[in-house]
Amino acid sequence: MDNEKTSPQFDVIARSILDELRRTLNQITCDEIDSLVREVTGARRVFVAGAGRSGLVMRSFAMRLAQLGLTVHVVGETTSPAVRSGDLLLIGSGSGVTDRLVHYAGKAAEAGARVAAATADPASPAARLADVVVVIPAPTPKSSKEAIGQEKQSGQPMGTLFEQSLGVLLDACVMLLMARLDETGRSMFARHANLE
Repeated sequence: MDNEKTSPQFDVIARSILDELRRTLNQITCDEIDSLVREVTGARRVFVAGAGRSGLVMRSFAMRLAQLGLTVHVVGETTSPAVRSGDLLLIGSGSGVTDRLVHYAGKAAEAGARVAAATADPASPAARLADVVVVIPAPTPKSSKEAIGQEKQSGQPMGTLFEQSLGVLLDACVMLLMARLDETGRSMFARHANLE
C-alpha cells in the first residue's frame, strides 16, 4: 500500500533531478570539456582535490584515472608526492572559494604545474588561478545571488546539483579518455583493486 503512494512521488522527484542535470550539463561548452581532457592526457601526473561531497566525486574520478592506467594522486593522502612542472592539479569546487583548495591551486601554479578547476563560478579565486576552467552552472551553498542567476535555481538542497553534475561530467570525460587512450572496460578492470 505504501509503495503505491510513494512511487508516483518518487517518479516526479527523479524526473525533476534528471531534468535539472540535463539542463545544467547542456550549458557546459565542448571547448571546456575538450580542454580538460587534453590537460589530463598531457599531464605527467594528475592530482585531484575537492572538499566535502565534491571531494568524494573527485576521489571517484581519481579511481577511474588509475584504472585507465594514468598516474593519479588525491591531494592530502599520505602517499601523495610533491606536485611539479608537467603535472596537473584538478580542483572540483562549486563555489571556488574554499580556502585550502585555493591554496592548493596557488601552490601548484608556483611549482609550475597546470591547474584546472571545475566550478560554478568562473570569477572565483580557484577559477582565476586555473589554466583551464569548466563552468558547471549550478547553485552551491556559498554562491552569491548574482552568481546563481534565475536559470541556475534547483529544487535540490544545498550543492547537490553541482555535485551530481560534476560526477556525470567527469564520468563523461572518462569515456572520452577511454577512446583517446584506446582503453576498454576490460582493460580498465584489469587494473581494478584486487585486495578485496
